[in-house]
Amino acid sequence: MRANHRARCAAERGADGAARRPHPGGTYLMLNLPVAILAGGLATRLRPLTEKIPKVLLPVGGKPFLAHQLQLLKGQGIQRAVLCLGHLGELVQQTFGDGRDFGVHLDYSFDGPTLLGTGGALREALPKLGEQFFVLYGDSYLTVPFAPIAEFFAASKKEGLMTVYRNQGLYDTSNVVFRTGQILVYDKKARLPEMHYIDYGLSLFKASAFQEWPPGRAFDLSEVMQRLLARGGLAGFEVFERFYEIGSPAGLAELEARLEEKKRKS
Repeated sequence: MRANHRARCAAERGADGAARRPHPGGTYLMLNLPVAILAGGLATRLRPLTEKIPKVLLPVGGKPFLAHQLQLLKGQGIQRAVLCLGHLGELVQQTFGDGRDFGVHLDYSFDGPTLLGTGGALREALPKLGEQFFVLYGDSYLTVPFAPIAEFFAASKKEGLMTVYRNQGLYDTSNVVFRTGQILVYDKKARLPEMHYIDYGLSLFKASAFQEWPPGRAFDLSEVMQRLLARGGLAGFEVFERFYEIGSPAGLAELEARLEEKKRKS
């Protein structure tokens, strides 16, 4: 079964690992699922770069990082994204507006005077997200095809889905125990020797997964995933393309190099 899954994922990728257009079976799902982009944090690891501008506006390859994310989403067939903003979020809205120039309709959800964390920000944005939605971290650059993931989530009948990557501690600290297609442990604090996988940075949820938290309360998305996992409500989907991120100076430099290399080859 895993071999079939790997072959299908490979078939969905181009030569450089970039995602192709969604295949027909996933088009309907893709066009109707919005993406929540979590971009409200303080980005302290990138200071002083992020003292006056939010992380998603940092220039990467000659344009704001968010422009790269929206380009990837448009290529996936995604039509709408909701930006969950906090620190300096008004600058993002001023820069990107309704998203018309980027081919993805943008809406905005703001934390308010108190930062709500990744989980609280999503809870606040539920009225704009609807019943089901993707979640993408605001510092992640991911080329994995979304359509097979959406199909797998729909078939799973679960409230949430986490994509996982066999990281082996290479690109960041591994935090997932994943075996035979199942997530057995997910913990960002405990470090177990069996943790060979990492939360890839792309997930799917039903709105019901967040209803037990009241609006306006700060909490982390990891709490939602751990509660779903405890009651058998979290699906796991293994991906085979590495992730890029701009959450640290090293990650920012690595993505710059990757984009420059891609530009030379095109």
